[in-house]
This record gives sequence, structure tokens and C-alpha cells, in this order.
Amino acid sequence: MGVDLHMKIGILTGGGDCPGLNPAIRGAVFKALDYGDECVGIVEGWQGLLSCETEPLDLTRVDEIIDRGGTILGTSRTNPFKDPALVQQTIANIAAMGLDAVIAIGGDDTLSGTDFTFGFDSAVSVALDASRRLKDTAQSHRRILILEVMGRHAGWVALYTGIGSGADYTLIPEVPIDWEAMVRQVMIAYRRKKYAFIVVSEGVEVTPATSEKLDDFGHMLLQDRGVGPEVARILEEKTGISTRSATIGHIQRGGSPTLFDRILGSRVGVKAIEMIHGGEFGKMAALRGTEVIAIPLTEAVGTLKTVPQEWVDLLTVFSK
Repeated sequence: MGVDLHMKIGILTGGGDCPGLNPAIRGAVFKALDYGDECVGIVEGWQGLLSCETEPLDLTRVDEIIDRGGTILGTSRTNPFKDPALVQQTIANIAAMGLDAVIAIGGDDTLSGTDFTFGFDSAVSVALDASRRLKDTAQSHRRILILEVMGRHAGWVALYTGIGSGADYTLIPEVPIDWEAMVRQVMIAYRRKKYAFIVVSEGVEVTPATSEKLDDFGHMLLQDRGVGPEVARILEEKTGISTRSATIGHIQRGGSPTLFDRILGSRVGVKAIEMIHGGEFGKMAALRGTEVIAIPLTEAVGTLKTVPQEWVDLLTVFSK
């Protein structure tokens, strides 16, 4: 059943930042104006619901944020769902603030319910630019150069970067490292052009995993893992060729969103408001093909969207 009343809607951005969050906020506010809704921004992600910190979200506030990276509302790693008491406090605070609905923007970069998440295209575009620059340096100094990119559980960023940049070898978490095969392929490329370029996902297991710190959502904190430097060290030992690594890290998460991410962020923001007025709660706005549709959250977060075998096979085509 549809919901046609004017509503007070809270909007928050939680988890890691990425390009596209601001366009999504903007899309939601613009569409809410069509219904006469009032939007309020919940600051610092889920933490803002626990502390009842809000700010007005009107046309003046969001009009000029289409090209801004990050999130004007701020974000945090606070997860109230890990504690039943915090869940009850969150529910009580939503009622106390008079909110009829809450839109939570953001989430794990491996959500399985959508073909693409906004922020992905921007991140890969940054990685491609870094790849071109690193390949120039590798060629000049006759080196092997390794670029470490984002990807905790899934290797999509590394895969797209590897294929798009013409990398000689790409390492993703879904495929265990075959050192013999990698050294063989790297040496073939090096003999052909006097340098080699490798892309590696930060989630690749180089050595047997030890205990790792987790955030409030149970995600591994990878800042101290050093996958790129470790792969470079081992590869230099095995090849005898000077090998260096570069990690672009948080650079991939900032900056102005690409056109694709501006459009996708705007569309899912609009769709979220339409879902509220259509009574479609407990769902996520997801891109399927060219359409943005509502899917149950259980479908969206049920499994990780890891790289399937057909994409792995495609990746190997370009290792020559």
C-alpha cells in the first residue's frame, strides 16, 4: 500500500566513504521535495541516531554537492546492531525525533544484490590513472612495479584495474597465489618489454593469515597488512629484478565522483524516496541491468558478491 502523507525522513551515510554518497543524498532530497517531505541529515552515520544529532537537508544545502566526494553528513564505523540495547535505543530515538522513515546510504562494497555500487567506477578510474603513471616509471627504470588496490573479500577493483590497465598479472582474493605461474608470466612480460606491471588486491593472502583486528561490522582492518610490499619483496627474491610497490589506499575513496557514479547515486537516492512512499520498507535500491529496483535486504546482504570463475577466465586471457 502506498504512503502519500508528507513525511519526515532521516538520511544517514554509514561505513566507509566513497564518491557517490553526496549525489545519493541529493537525489533523495530532490525527490522528497516532490512529495512535500521534510528531510533531516543524521550526522556521523549510525552514531548520529544514538546521539540524536541532525542537521536540516533542504535544497540550498544539497544543490551544489553533485560533484563532491565524501559525504556532507559525515560517517562512522558505529554499528548499533551488535548490541540489542543499542538497537532499542536507536528505535526509541527514531520515534523521539519524529522520523517516519530512515534512509541508510552506504554499505559493504561486495553487496550481492546490485550489479554495481556507486563509488566503484570512481575508484577504478583513480586506479587506472595510477597504473599509467606507474607503468611509465617501471618502463623507465626497467623494473617490476606492483599496484595495491582496494578489495577486502572480493577482487572486482583489482580485476577491472588489471584488465583496464593492461597489467601483466593480477592477484585477487578469490584465487590463491601461484608463485610459480606468476614468476613465469612476469618474466615472459619482462623479457618482451623490459618491465612488468602487477595489480594486487589488498585482501590477497600472501602468507598464512594470523589474527586480524576487526571493525564494529566485523570487517578486517587491512591498513597494517602490507600486501603490495610483501608481494614485491618475494617477487624480487624470486626474479632477481628490482621490484617496487605502490598503495593508493584512501585516494581511491575520495575526490569528485565520475559521471557514472553521479548518475547512479542520484538514481538510487530518488528510488529510496519512491520506495518509502510505496511502502517498500526493509529493502535496498539496487541496479539490475539498466534499471534501479527495490530488493529485500536479505537478498542484498545474504552472500558476498565475489569474482566468479568466468571473470577469472577472462582475466587469464590477458596474461601473455
